[in-house]
Amino acid sequence: MSGTSADGLDAALVRVGRRAVGLAVKLEAFRHVAYPPAVRRRLLAAADGAPIGAAELAALGRDIGERQAAAVTGLCRQARTPLASIDLVGCHGHTLHHDPERGRVTLQVGEPALVAVRTGITTVADFRPADVAAGGEGAPLVPAAHAWMFRHPRLGRAIQNLGGIGNVTYLPPGSGLDGVIAFDTGPGNMLVDALVRRLTRGRQWFDVDGRRAARGRIDDALVREWLRHPYFRRRPPKSTGRELFGSTYVDAMLADGRRRRLTEDDLLATATALTAATCADAYRRFLAPRGPLAEVWVCGGGSGNPTLLAMLRQRLPGITVGTSDALGMPSRAVEAVAFALLAAATALGLPGNVPAATGSTRPLVLGKIVPGENYDCVRLRPRPR
Repeated sequence: MSGTSADGLDAALVRVGRRAVGLAVKLEAFRHVAYPPAVRRRLLAAADGAPIGAAELAALGRDIGERQAAAVTGLCRQARTPLASIDLVGCHGHTLHHDPERGRVTLQVGEPALVAVRTGITTVADFRPADVAAGGEGAPLVPAAHAWMFRHPRLGRAIQNLGGIGNVTYLPPGSGLDGVIAFDTGPGNMLVDALVRRLTRGRQWFDVDGRRAARGRIDDALVREWLRHPYFRRRPPKSTGRELFGSTYVDAMLADGRRRRLTEDDLLATATALTAATCADAYRRFLAPRGPLAEVWVCGGGSGNPTLLAMLRQRLPGITVGTSDALGMPSRAVEAVAFALLAAATALGLPGNVPAATGSTRPLVLGKIVPGENYDCVRLRPRPR
């Protein structure tokens, strides 16, 4: 998994099994491989709309593909697990453009054929386009995996990913996918990360442990002003990315900070508070009508920001807020595990999308399969429609 923050690749080694409802999963090993600064700058520039030619687009696809393959081999070496014992690799790639509402397009780079050839393992990739083709947003795609991993028989739960973009999955009490909804809540870490880069002229990439935000003073009036953005009021299904909350939006935040004479730390505190506010506001608007919410479990890079978590707890009185580590799944590994589960679902012929989350007209088997040396082709007979 390579997320919107473009900080690197997350690789998870998992065992997947069938059960009465969905799939069961056990995490065996996890590895994060940071991108070199030059690669990160290329990805962020392309995603922020910098002019990019066919040659650079092809080179990015090659470079991320090679890094995905290296992440797989490195993880197996770390876990002392032979590559030949792995059945399948699921590669999300890196999203350069996602605009399913206006342009009906989504683009991920990271050539999966390189993974299949370098490792010899059959690889599933490019999960989003099928959902978009069926009228969906192509995101978020993780709610089925979240339900398989985290659904509770008696408690309503929200699984809140805080990567570059924030997305929430609501899991009502019970089993299966009935009543599950999900959508992007808005910016996760990307605004604070971008502000830190601008304020430090590229010397720092993020607010380590939320320390600068913790020193700052939140401008609540500015948070309320930012919350008037139309995206936050739009009803699900919905998803977003740098197309809405990229460099132009960050320019406006910096201008707002100067207008209100905020210190740098005040601006970072206020931007961090915006992320917490968008989550809490989304729960009030869109989850509360669906049923009770007892717990919020956070995953992704933002789960390591204690200042952000404290702000979220403050806005959710009476609700348990913690990280997915408390449920036995490391918070940094959740998204990579989710795409391993989606790859397994593809190989088993199971739908991977949740139409209530993406807006697709129907459940679909997702992804494109690139055969590896271990590929076993099965003759398929057409079924009556």
